[in-house]
Amino acid sequence: MRLIGNIIWFIFGGFFIGLAWGLLGILLCITVVGIPFGVQCFKMAKLTFAPFGKEIRTQFSEHPIANLLWAIFFGWEMALGYLCSGLVCCITIVGIPFGLQAFKMMQLAFLPFGADIMKAR
Repeated sequence: MRLIGNIIWFIFGGFFIGLAWGLLGILLCITVVGIPFGVQCFKMAKLTFAPFGKEIRTQFSEHPIANLLWAIFFGWEMALGYLCSGLVCCITIVGIPFGLQAFKMMQLAFLPFGADIMKAR
């Protein structure tokens, strides 16, 4: 299911969303101040290309100030977007697995600093 889910996800939007995250990361890395934020965008792009079969472990306590700045300036809008897309996907039975992946990415979009992406067991 992971392989099929990742292929379908990649074809129907994962490529474009991951590419957008990557471009945002490049733009943020142009400035010295934006490099830590750009690295987090690359982490999000990596997850966005193939989210099935991966788990996210968020730890706010590792970088609380960076997570707070991210949540205020970027995170809440992105998390809200992932929440809305996840709810829309969960309307149909076929879309529920894709909605769950959007909810997973919502966590990382809100608090990316100190978060680890691991393979699911």
